[in-house]
Amino acid sequence: MTFKQALEKGIKLLETEKIVDAKIDAWYLLSFVSQLTKAKYFLVQNEEIDELTLFKYKEALLKRAERVPLQHITGEQEFMGINFWVNEHVLIPRQDTETLVEEALKVTPSGSHVLDLCTGSGCVIISLVVLGQGITGAGIDISDEAIAVARDNGNRLAPGRIDFIKGNLWNPVLGKYNTIVSNPPYIRTEDINGLAEEVKDHEPLIALDGTEDGLFFYREIVGHAADYLACDGWLLVEIGYDQGPDVYALFVENGFKDVEVVNDLAGNNRVVKGHL
Repeated sequence: MTFKQALEKGIKLLETEKIVDAKIDAWYLLSFVSQLTKAKYFLVQNEEIDELTLFKYKEALLKRAERVPLQHITGEQEFMGINFWVNEHVLIPRQDTETLVEEALKVTPSGSHVLDLCTGSGCVIISLVVLGQGITGAGIDISDEAIAVARDNGNRLAPGRIDFIKGNLWNPVLGKYNTIVSNPPYIRTEDINGLAEEVKDHEPLIALDGTEDGLFFYREIVGHAADYLACDGWLLVEIGYDQGPDVYALFVENGFKDVEVVNDLAGNNRVVKGHL
């Protein structure tokens, strides 16, 4: 069997299993197990694929057919142009969340100290440190396993510039920060079962469930942020597409100024930001 034939069979298998983006996923899995770039693939596509690579490819395809997320098979996900390690203990970084990083970079001066609540893989705070000027920070998460992933990413991508600490929101936080960011759990409990199988069955529930109305973590974060923000410091949170008005109101009620709801590239409400 050639590389081309293997890819064609992979696409057919995933399409049969009604995997969204079957062609893309089949290619990424082949690239992952063979270490072929797109350019290299076109040079060798009609050559025989070796048995070990074919075995690994079939194994990866079967996992994807069972709705295991692509990123859990490859162990990585690109975010803000940076490659992050991920596993089943952290939320997979999504393009929507890049809006949070982009908005934070706009209001975070060079040399700032930034706090990331519900840090997960660490993708938000690490992106800010890597892409910003002289930024340092801290990431907090309640999950030991998530903190382990974040530390691995931090040690590899921004060594010595971020402290990752296990904690429950504000519980371990000391001192003041120029910017506070968070992508907290915000899906309503009753909506969890309606999510794609890849999400509800394979990503951590603790990173998804925002309790009954989806606003619990926003009340906790916005209600106490002033105690930890430096003068004129900014708070930015990611939100669900229909949570803009409610979270905007929380910011205003807690004394934040220049509060704004920012849309993502798809035109959905995605970030609320304001400063003291």
